[in-house]
Amino acid sequence: MKASIELDKKKYTIDLARPLDISISIRGDAQNVNAWYIDHPKIEPHREDEFIGKVSEGSSTNFNDIWFNPHAHGTHTECVGHITAEFHSVNQNLNTYFYLAELVTVVPELQGDDWVISRHILDLAIESESVEALIIRTVPNERIKLSKQYSHTNPPFLLQEAVELVLEKGVNHLLIDLPSVDKEKDDGLLQAHKTFWAFDGQLRKQATITEFIYVPDGIKDGLYFLNLQMAAFENDACPSRPVLYEIEES
Repeated sequence: MKASIELDKKKYTIDLARPLDISISIRGDAQNVNAWYIDHPKIEPHREDEFIGKVSEGSSTNFNDIWFNPHAHGTHTECVGHITAEFHSVNQNLNTYFYLAELVTVVPELQGDDWVISRHILDLAIESESVEALIIRTVPNERIKLSKQYSHTNPPFLLQEAVELVLEKGVNHLLIDLPSVDKEKDDGLLQAHKTFWAFDGQLRKQATITEFIYVPDGIKDGLYFLNLQMAAFENDACPSRPVLYEIEES
């Protein structure tokens, strides 16, 4: 099934029958992807007195309790409320869900002890003059990203100069296959987050960062139609499911 849309006065055809899911799901075991020094997610039957919410143990229904942290345990979308004293809910701030997006693949470079994504690296990768959503896939792109334990590993991150380029490109929704756009241990500087959301100026409340995505190698770099699906939690971040659709310019 195909649909036609118009964005920025250009018409595109979208193949809705071929969704490309770039999310990492949450499962309740130690093989779940993890970061930020906490335990793995748990999905377990609810237990209360004699009741066990599991059909195989005599219940009429499966009735699970779920414990997880959206920032640590899978694909999630966050808003400026992640770094502000004042509460901001991503569920309230994100109110449109379809965007023209560019997917780029980058190879981080070594600077000192850190692997970083610099402005130069992104400038070479991004072909669009302006794009609403940017999806960054890092190399190497092994399937271990689906279950990697990132705590104390100092993963690659975006330099502030790279985020400044992202803003110059008009990006409001940034997606990346790492646990954070910032360095794992940076003494709370959060330069990438703060730059993206204009922390010291007029807050970009509608802008979002989606972390912990996974883009298989079979999905080529280029323009896509992005559907940013998100669970309805009143929180600074929520589990999300970004889905790409191939497009053709009409």
